[in-house]
Amino acid sequence: MPNLQDVFNKFSHDYNSKYKSSMHQFKVLNAITNCRTSKLGGHANSCHSCGHTSIAYNSCRDRHCPMCQSIKREKWRVDRNADLLNTHYFHIVFTVPDSLNTLFYHNQKILYALLMKSAANTLLQLTRDKKYLGAQIGLTGILHTWGQTLSYHPHIHFIVPGGGLCLTTNKFKSTSKNFFLPVKVMAKVFRGIFIKGLKKLFTKNQLLDAHTQNLITQLDLNKLVDLLYKKNFVVYAKENFASPSHVIKYLCQYTHRVAISNHRIIGMSDESVIFKYKDYKDDNKIKVMTLKGAEFMRRFLMHVLPNRFVKIRHYGIFAGRNRPTKLARCQRLMNLIPSKKSKDYSTFDFLSLFMDIDFTICPICKSKSYVMMPLPENNDSNTS
Repeated sequence: MPNLQDVFNKFSHDYNSKYKSSMHQFKVLNAITNCRTSKLGGHANSCHSCGHTSIAYNSCRDRHCPMCQSIKREKWRVDRNADLLNTHYFHIVFTVPDSLNTLFYHNQKILYALLMKSAANTLLQLTRDKKYLGAQIGLTGILHTWGQTLSYHPHIHFIVPGGGLCLTTNKFKSTSKNFFLPVKVMAKVFRGIFIKGLKKLFTKNQLLDAHTQNLITQLDLNKLVDLLYKKNFVVYAKENFASPSHVIKYLCQYTHRVAISNHRIIGMSDESVIFKYKDYKDDNKIKVMTLKGAEFMRRFLMHVLPNRFVKIRHYGIFAGRNRPTKLARCQRLMNLIPSKKSKDYSTFDFLSLFMDIDFTICPICKSKSYVMMPLPENNDSNTS
């Protein structure tokens, strides 16, 4: 099966002749194209017992590369296990109307941040209200910008424990296992907070018009706000999880996912890329789509995040400053002993314990005699 790197190698020239990439998009394209090739250097593995040798090239480690996410994902999973609470959890998704897509794409950094902050504040404000819970909860949010067909679709996935630290008793207070918050209430509050934030960005002269690339005018803002108040901001709450351990396993499907993974690319011709996708509007059926190579690349590169943008964020008792105090108190109330973090292990120990990888074992004779040595510089002529 072809992978994303194969697609980039084959259609980059066609893409570059039709579309103009940003500098950051170009860097991502270049990183994925060179990932695990001699251009990034590598090391030679040699077994002292049987003499077997092999060459392994370095990864690009770019967060948009589907070949470089497994170790990052596993480290994140181990770290989040240390934050688990012994309670039920909910999965909640916040989505903005598609009429905002163009504005979002041309104001990515500030509007992605506003989307995440607005959705998080919606949950934090409502759960602090005694009418619903009267507690400070914790939540982890992950930004995604794509749909199954690589369309542009900004939305936030939140994993939220079913309870929080009570504002009056300072004890852990649980929600119902089958109900968190009214979806319609969440949607209306979310819309109000988001529009308020949008107006604030306008007053700071930070919003660019998608067509002219100039600052949007007061008239444009008024028209946009009137339109948004007529639109539904969709909030979707999924069922809770069977156990806390299922939460992290499920969440890891979202945290380090890229716009399309290699296993979804099922074919490639001289002109097109063939991939499978899940059609949520048709009972989640698996279907196949064919796109021209340049168009496939254009769609993928739309989802390159702004440089240094943090797409996974923690709020409430999960926020960094609250973990040693409020989260720790919740865990003590539940008699939980936090597990070790990934930083507590050496790289080789971590790979061996959590990923069942041991670089010291020869794949041929199985002896622990495998030794890694850096490749000499300018080795392109020596490898194929």
